[in-house]
Amino acid sequence: MKKPYIIDGHCDSLIHFVNGERTLQDPSEGGHWDIQRARRAGVALQFMAAFIETRYKPSSATWRGLQLIEGAHRFIGDHPDQVFLVQTKQDLQQIPDSDRIGILMSVEGGEILGESIFMLDIIFKLGVRALGLTWNQRNALGDGVGEVGTQSRLTLLGQEVVLRMNKLGMLIDVSHLNEAGFWHVLELSKDPIAASHSCAQALCAHPRNLTDQQLRALAKHKGVVGINFYPRFLKEAGKTTRDDVVRHICYIADVAGVETVGLGSDFDGISEAPDGLGHVGDYDYLLNDLTKRGFSTSEIEQITGSNFRRLLSAVLK
Repeated sequence: MKKPYIIDGHCDSLIHFVNGERTLQDPSEGGHWDIQRARRAGVALQFMAAFIETRYKPSSATWRGLQLIEGAHRFIGDHPDQVFLVQTKQDLQQIPDSDRIGILMSVEGGEILGESIFMLDIIFKLGVRALGLTWNQRNALGDGVGEVGTQSRLTLLGQEVVLRMNKLGMLIDVSHLNEAGFWHVLELSKDPIAASHSCAQALCAHPRNLTDQQLRALAKHKGVVGINFYPRFLKEAGKTTRDDVVRHICYIADVAGVETVGLGSDFDGISEAPDGLGHVGDYDYLLNDLTKRGFSTSEIEQITGSNFRRLLSAVLK
């Protein structure tokens, strides 16, 4: 039986490529993600995030973001027989049957836009198809989850960005956005949205995680939450294992439906990973765990890939 394909909604491997630390080709380089292990694991599509480090914000955020986007194109150009850029519904049709891994470029944080809606069109033309409106702090679009005690909704620019993303065919990512901003996005967006790398707050009371109310609203709007593998989002204290990832998958499937659950590993953006899920090559073990928990083959296929594929099919042009 053919094993389920994988779509991972978030990794930060790109920054290591751009910084010259790794080629992302060979597991001997270390890290969580590389082409060889990803292909063996059945990864069909990888969201590759341009994460703009704090030291570049705000004055050099646009420059750094564009440097990372250029790096993504260079990475794809270095391995044309192994990876390809996904920008359209037509590109998406190659998933999961292509022998190459699809790469969907995302940007983690609206700081790349500065204060200009026109920058959104520019990064779209450069191939970006998903944008996280904020990181943890406030920017020109809205407040991140790190802005404690604020109930601010999106700014006027943030509202313009949501509407323009709908028109262009870009996926809106609400991971890192504060709760008031989350609800504002759902009011505005005609397209379904993603929380690309978040978990369930009921199981781990971290502000980066989603409440049951948010999970149900995401489900109502046909959205997807990608389960993050960062231990502190999985469990408030103590050792974390692959079973903690499964626990969040099961919980969100119960609360919001299996059609709302995806994977958003945060590989190469997290300082540690759960025991038994230390890199992309360990996905087979996770698939076995889901089978043991009673998920059917079709449900596992939804969780590992087809939910994100459905979401992208509804958003991309």
